[in-house]
Amino acid sequence: MVVKKYILFLCLLGVNCYCFTSCNGQPAFGTDLLQKIKELPLPGVKGRIDHMDVNLKDQVVYVAALGNNTLEVADLNSGKIIRSLTGLDEPQGVGYISQQQEIFVANGGNGDGYFYDAHRFTKTGSIHLGSDADDVRYDSVENRVYVGYGQGGMAIIDAKTHKLISNIKLPGHPESFQVDKKLNRLYVNIPDAKMVGVIDLKTASFVARWTKSNLTANFPMAVDPQLHRVFVGYRHPARLVVLDGRTGKDISTMAMAGDADDLYYNSKTSEIYASGGDGYLSVYQQQGQGTYKQVANMLTRKGARTSLFIPQQQLLVVAAPAGSSKPASLIVYKE
Repeated sequence: MVVKKYILFLCLLGVNCYCFTSCNGQPAFGTDLLQKIKELPLPGVKGRIDHMDVNLKDQVVYVAALGNNTLEVADLNSGKIIRSLTGLDEPQGVGYISQQQEIFVANGGNGDGYFYDAHRFTKTGSIHLGSDADDVRYDSVENRVYVGYGQGGMAIIDAKTHKLISNIKLPGHPESFQVDKKLNRLYVNIPDAKMVGVIDLKTASFVARWTKSNLTANFPMAVDPQLHRVFVGYRHPARLVVLDGRTGKDISTMAMAGDADDLYYNSKTSEIYASGGDGYLSVYQQQGQGTYKQVANMLTRKGARTSLFIPQQQLLVVAAPAGSSKPASLIVYKE
């Protein structure tokens, strides 16, 4: 009992308690579920690392190094950084626009979105979104960029013209969001409003507001578009909640890595990945249309709260910020 209390005390202080157990009290298990195949160093990158995206054709990962005010371009094959883009202002979200072969970067500091040529790395355009431009999604079918920003906005941008198509008003700053194309719905985490917003993309209007009285700080999100499941990660307490995407009905609630910022659903294996800043990666398995079970709690690195799943290669890339004894890096796992 004394040891457990001491470990909890270390968690609260932000010390490396994950050497023993995660800050949600879970020990490591299922550690061989994913295989660590390489670690890509991010030389000189300091501070917080935010979201990432991939250019499959060129096999590069784009890393929004928020604390470094740079966009790092990492070659997956060579393991080297091929470019470090400067001139950014707290980059938070990034998306690769395959049709235009451009990169879109959302800046949290000045609220601007920058477009870059993916090969020459020259700026090709910009759009001002007000403030705190954050998470990004690219719809390759409609060639649109979705960006959450400000105190309550979701911008939809034409990726070809770089012009604003529409703007959806929200009751608070949006964090992670996902689109279910079959239902034509946009699901968005709005932690300030303590809700998951459900928006009809045809009318750009709210159709539902899903709330939890005992859970707050919903940041990461993923969807299963086949079964229309919405996976929502809460930080207080650290829980993964599975919702019916049609009705909002609770399907399952499970313990999750602490301080999680990214969630992914693997349609090939029916697994869900949650990367937590407490230094753990939680993995869940769908065991039926209405049953989910945690199958792993894997040690990563302290502060490694963001990640990127590349389904075409069954790779999970976890971003580990620089620590007291280790430089920043991308840890690559294979399913």
